[in-house]
This record gives sequence, C-alpha cells and structure tokens, in this order.
Amino acid sequence: MPDQSLRVALFSGNYNYVTDGAAVALNHLVSYLERRGIPSLVFSATVDPPAFEPAGTLVSVPSVPLPGRSEYRMALGLPRAQRERLKAFRPTLFHLAAPDLLGYAARRLARRWNMPCVASFHTRYDTYFRYYHAAWVEKYVTRYLQHFYAECEQIYVPSESTAEVLRQQQMARDVRIWSRGVDEARFNPGRRDTAWRRSMGIADDEVVVAFVGRLVLEKGIDSFVRTILGLRAKGIAHRVMVVGDGPEHQRFAAALPDDAVFTGHLEGDALARAYASSDIFLNPSVTETFGIVTLESMASGLPAVCADATGSRSLVASGESGFLVTPDCQGDYIEAVAALVTDGELRRAMGAAAHDRSRRYTWDAVMEELLGHYREVIALRRGLAADTVPAGASAVANGTALT
Repeated sequence: MPDQSLRVALFSGNYNYVTDGAAVALNHLVSYLERRGIPSLVFSATVDPPAFEPAGTLVSVPSVPLPGRSEYRMALGLPRAQRERLKAFRPTLFHLAAPDLLGYAARRLARRWNMPCVASFHTRYDTYFRYYHAAWVEKYVTRYLQHFYAECEQIYVPSESTAEVLRQQQMARDVRIWSRGVDEARFNPGRRDTAWRRSMGIADDEVVVAFVGRLVLEKGIDSFVRTILGLRAKGIAHRVMVVGDGPEHQRFAAALPDDAVFTGHLEGDALARAYASSDIFLNPSVTETFGIVTLESMASGLPAVCADATGSRSLVASGESGFLVTPDCQGDYIEAVAALVTDGELRRAMGAAAHDRSRRYTWDAVMEELLGHYREVIALRRGLAADTVPAGASAVANGTALT
C-alpha cells in the first residue's frame, strides 16, 4: 500500500546534468519512491542535453555555471513559479541534497511552512579548497555547513566514517546512515572481456591499474599519477586504464605514460565491462563520503587501494580486500599497488574478498532504511503538532495549509 502521509520534495544541486555519485544515488531514491507509490518532486539546475534521463518529475530552477568548474551549475534559489509548483504538490517532507542557494531557499521555506526538513551529505565540500590553493577557506566553509545543517531534523551520510567526522565537527543534531547500493546483476566479475581488453591494446598477461571517476583535482589524480610513475621507476610492469572525463583530462593524460588507456566517460554495461576487465582499482581521493566507484570495483572483483579517509574506510577491509593508505604517504601507495601487481595469488584472493564484501550492499535495502528515517521524522513532527502546536499550524505540518 502506498504511504499517503509521505510526499517528498527533493532539492538537488545536480540531479542529472553530470553523472556523479550523488546524482546516481538520488535517482535511485526517486525510482524507489515511485515503485513504492510515494509521490516525489525534484527541483534542480538542468542543462540540455542532460547526462542522462531523470527518474521521476524534475522541475528546472534558474542557474549559472560554477566559476572555474563550468560543467557544474549553481542553482540560484526557488523563484515564485517553482514555489507555486511546490505548493501545488503539497509535500509532507523536504529533502535537501546540497547546501547551495537552492537548498538554503528550500530550508527557509520549510521553516516558514513548518515543514519537516532533512538533508543528505554527499560530498566533503570543505576539503575541495585544498586542491585549488585556497586551504584557508576550509574553516569558513565548515562554519557555513554547520549553520546550514543546524536546522535540519536529520542529516544522512553514506558511511559511518563520514558520520564520525560530521559528529566531531558538530555538523548536525542527528546524523544517520543512508548507505549506497550496487547492482550485482550489472557489476560482477563475469563482465570481464578479454577480447575487449585486446581491442584496447592490452595483452592478456598485463595487469591493469584502473582509475574511475571525474577527472578533477579533488579526486586525487595527482596522487594517482605519482603512484604510477613510482611503479615505473621501480620497473614494475603494468598498464593504466582511466575511465571518465573532466576538466583535468589533458593534464592527466600528459602526466601518465603514453600507453595509458583513456576510455572517456562510460556507463551501464560498458562501465561494468571496464571495471571487470581491469585488475586493480586505485582511488586516492579523500573527498568521498562513500565512494560508489569503489563499491562498483569491489563488486567487479577488484582489490582496491584507497586513501584511508571517509567513505573508503567503511568499504575496504585493509589487508583483506585491498589496502587503505595514509593519504600523505605516497610511498605506501606505490608499495600497496606493487604488491598486488607482482603477486597474482594475493590479487585474486583480495579480489574475491572484495566481491564478497560488496554483496552486503543492495539498493532496495538501503532505500528502505531511508524510508524508515523519513517516517520517524514525520511521526515526531506530527506528535509535536498534536500536543503543542495550534490547530492551524498543525495543518501546515501535515502539508495541508501551505501559503
């Protein structure tokens, strides 16, 4: 039976114009809500054409290109026409997915309408400035995030390691886990394709070290390059495969050996084939809150070498399914990848362990957990309205008197 008390308004900085982990998770969420008969309405910046077709109903909001990162857009708020569309939808819960101007406007409107408001934390925005020679900005961004999330009744993070950081930063009153899932039917070791490897110029006996993700500085591409060059300096034979695209593509390609394979952006079965046709996954990023690419690589049977940071710390069992490396210890990255390149038995054992660990994560299970959080927020708000809030305001809390 559909839950008639739940009508979700979702506000996102990027819903489908760039394919990233947050957009994937949010589209999975809306698809799940629709299958459960729960109405949802999404507000986000948009572009034409988008990276992929959106799940659910998407309402475009005004936006401008983000300075210095024009592939992303800054939503400028929630103008009257969009507010009227929201009012007509009669939401019972606001879900904020980004701390931008759109999210801020939605949070303010939720307070005015006495509406339950929750948020999901997808990216360590405060850490980005380390990669753009502006580390001094980080503390101010952290203060803004503390202010933004303070009025949210719950905040959802995808891993316990990220939750620990946010609790230490006193980012919110109630931090909950909303994990991520992986499609085992798509991402699995059976997708390995020797003929495709050969078509990419990779010999059957060559060990492939893969990078998958947006080609941007905050994904740790400099550490990736230093690791690959360190392997080459030690005379450890391997090949490099880079799956993805982004503003740092040319610089990344120029820094890596000439025989590195760049596939460009892949998705669906083509992405699954690229994962499974690699041998080692290397992810030096410290900005992840979960690391869906790490989970997809594990499901594909790859041992993962990752930064010992939020996200990866909750996925990789170091020494069992891969290695976690202290981010500043470049030599440890080289040593970890070298061990896997040179020891086929270790590589296969860790890949099998990674695949086993990935089977804990299914989309339906994590979405049902989130629905439980949603229902708790609404139940608490309705209990408060029934006991202490005047009758007129109680109707607002139930989504029936929006002005």
